[in-house]
Amino acid sequence: MQYDPNSPIWLQVMTVLETDIVTGKRPPGDKLPGGRDLAIAFSINPNTAVRVYQELEKQGLCETRRGLGTFVTEDAERIAALRKELALRAVRQFSDRMRLLGISREGAVTLIREQEE
Repeated sequence: MQYDPNSPIWLQVMTVLETDIVTGKRPPGDKLPGGRDLAIAFSINPNTAVRVYQELEKQGLCETRRGLGTFVTEDAERIAALRKELALRAVRQFSDRMRLLGISREGAVTLIREQEE
């Protein structure tokens, strides 16, 4: 994974896992890799992997079961809420970029429609 130096690594890894959860790549109840395995998979420090899981747990997106590992939440409402959060974040980023480029809302909508054709 190529990391953005302007954003904390743990946050970037967390975003990847959030996306995997809302897209079903990591379905509800799925066992997540252990901390060391996550660290290896993302080439990060094991302490960073622990932080990722702590933050995901705070958000209610995963739970750690003592002796068994960390699992994706089975709370469909929480996953739906995350999907909406991620979508709104993407819309805000897109809107900010369009505004920076001097493109109006209507112009942005036109560009989206042209892209879909």
